[in-house]
Amino acid sequence: MNRSMALLLAAVLATPLAVHAAAPRANVEAAFGNTLLTIDPDGRTRHIWLKRDGTWTGLSRRGRDLAGKWTVKGDTVCLSQSKPRLFGSMCEKFPAEPEAGVEARDPTGKTVRLKLVKGHVTT
Repeated sequence: MNRSMALLLAAVLATPLAVHAAAPRANVEAAFGNTLLTIDPDGRTRHIWLKRDGTWTGLSRRGRDLAGKWTVKGDTVCLSQSKPRLFGSMCEKFPAEPEAGVEARDPTGKTVRLKLVKGHVTT
């Protein structure tokens, strides 16, 4: 294989890695060990705790147990819920640091606020 062919092959093989590395990625590190609150317009909240293994647990607005899985898609984090079972998922940008908040839409289309709170809080 001549040198120009080897360089072309190396460039083609490296391109997907470079494109992947340049794509924005959601930063979920701040969520580990902290609480993600979803705050409804009426002020009621859900508490969500992400685990590094790709699962999450939580408490509903009425204090009932919640659970599911999370994945990263680009610069958003997607939550699917298995307890109780809900179809579909909610994909949103997460707050990057405690006490920061962002507006999001829940699966019903209602605007909610996502807020990261330092520590594992339940109230």
